[in-house]
Amino acid sequence: MNAPRAGIGGVTGRAVRIVTWAAVLAITVAAGELGEPALPSPHILIPLLLGLTAALTGLVRDRAPAVLNRASQVLLGVLMGTYLDLPSLGQVAGSIAPLAAVTVVTLLLCQAAAFAMVRLGAVDRATATLGMIAGGSAAAVASADDLGADGRLVAFMQYLRLGLVVASTPVLLNWISPRPQQGGTGAQGGDGGPWHLVCGHDQAGGLLVLAVVAPLGVLLGSRLRLPSPATMGPMLVSAALTVSGLAPGFAPGGTLRTLLFTTIGLDVGLRFSRRTVRHLRRILPAALACTLAVGAACAALAWTVSALTHTPFGDTYLATTPGGINAVLATASSAHANLPLISSVQSLRLFVMAFLAPPLIRLTVRASRTGVPRR
Repeated sequence: MNAPRAGIGGVTGRAVRIVTWAAVLAITVAAGELGEPALPSPHILIPLLLGLTAALTGLVRDRAPAVLNRASQVLLGVLMGTYLDLPSLGQVAGSIAPLAAVTVVTLLLCQAAAFAMVRLGAVDRATATLGMIAGGSAAAVASADDLGADGRLVAFMQYLRLGLVVASTPVLLNWISPRPQQGGTGAQGGDGGPWHLVCGHDQAGGLLVLAVVAPLGVLLGSRLRLPSPATMGPMLVSAALTVSGLAPGFAPGGTLRTLLFTTIGLDVGLRFSRRTVRHLRRILPAALACTLAVGAACAALAWTVSALTHTPFGDTYLATTPGGINAVLATASSAHANLPLISSVQSLRLFVMAFLAPPLIRLTVRASRTGVPRR
């Protein structure tokens, strides 16, 4: 008699947990919507802050269910792959070569900043590399566990950079005063409406492609032994389909995209503790200095490219600034900047940074271990 009761109790407990987390997600999604006009990436930042508050006060003691985190990694990989847009690259072929070179230099700058964080901020190499890498902040946070990094510190460094860039960009653009231009279409287009689940008008077809791409990408990532296969595998499959143009309109959008970012932000916030917050205060000066240094170096690179290609400085600045791609594209659109150029360079950097971060972490960690003399 006890076994059936235990089974019923277990099923009831799981049902209660599912309902509880559904309610938590609904509340955090609504809070993100309220913050939409005022904050950058509100569906990540607000859930992160709410999760942080709940964890520090003891209101919520559990992390988000593992299956929810796994699904968010897979969907994020699919979304990132769709940012690689060849038609937009073709429109700006004359300026893309020097700006692609800037992507490589930016990667080197991020590595130098990560090295400084290890030395000055007492942060491990994996966490410093993911925290300082410019591009794909959500991907960096979501893949932290798989790559042996501290997701809480990664989120802190990534969103410190994002907040500084988004807050300063409109002011700097007004100061730079670029010549207004007719912007093109972004790489992704619109989400299609708040109640849509994928970008594009054919919701049924897009969801069907997404249902195939997601598990196929995970399988491919595992077979190829890619780092963070749940993200990298779907990203590769999604990028291949996007470049080929065989199956447009399957990227997570609308409600699904909101739930994706909300899950990532909430999970990171729930990992914090009072001890972690004390550590964040210690690394803040180093993180702030490194972030400002990377931003200033990217601005100098943008000025150089502007002078060499005779492209308005405002356009090259938006194309190279180390901020979140969604926030940068929104700013570029409101400023009537060259959207094909900006979206192409930003999406190329996002793809390169996300794909190179895992092997870079492995190489730097291995180098640090082999560089320690044996006694």
